Amino acid sequence: MRQWRTAIWAGVILATAGTGWAATKQEERLEDAHRVFQQIMDTPDKGVPQDLLARAACVGIIPSVKKLAIGFGGQHGAGFVLCRKNRGKGAWGPPSGFSMSGGSFGLQLGVSATDYVLLIMNPDGMEKLLQDKFTLGADAAVAAGPVGRNASAATDAQMTAKVLSYSRSKGLFGGLALNGAVLRPSGDDNEALYGRKISARQLLIEGTVASPRAAQPLLQLLTKYSASQTKKAP
Repeated sequence: MRQWRTAIWAGVILATAGTGWAATKQEERLEDAHRVFQQIMDTPDKGVPQDLLARAACVGIIPSVKKLAIGFGGQHGAGFVLCRKNRGKGAWGPPSGFSMSGGSFGLQLGVSATDYVLLIMNPDGMEKLLQDKFTLGADAAVAAGPVGRNASAATDAQMTAKVLSYSRSKGLFGGLALNGAVLRPSGDDNEALYGRKISARQLLIEGTVASPRAAQPLLQLLTKYSASQTKKAP
């Protein structure tokens, strides 16, 4: 009888550990996204312009994208996209898991991992995120994003693009046009993070799902740096 009970408890522990591990992986990825964005914004002269963040409908952060081959090889990574409620005009909503894959995007040899930040600038871009496959440059115009305290030096192409993209590798951050990169919603990541099946539409467009505790630091950071910057007259 004792052996039978021990076997049951062992099965329960293993099942619980498996579920916890899946959730923890997503939470750690959220922590990575928060860390990456914090480090980027800690250097205002070389970060994402805050006035662009204030206008962005969504922000995607994909940390530590790995190369799949030496030289010109494909890449794959996973991260999260967060959109503003009220069709891109309200407060930041809950994160939705996404994967990103594609070519090497012009990265140099020897770079083992790269962080990416995407700004989706309008509601049409928000809708594109709900597709099974969203190809940057084909489904929506993408441009290398400007850097600095504000976007005053942005080009016409940057100001009219639906998506602005950035990369950071070996501590160097800058705009990089991710033409050909493919974004896909990750239902598995959402289910692991929220504990039930939740669609990207529910999270990014409808905004009726409460954000998990693990997302709060990132949400607070986005709110801080995307607040409208209004200068007082001297």
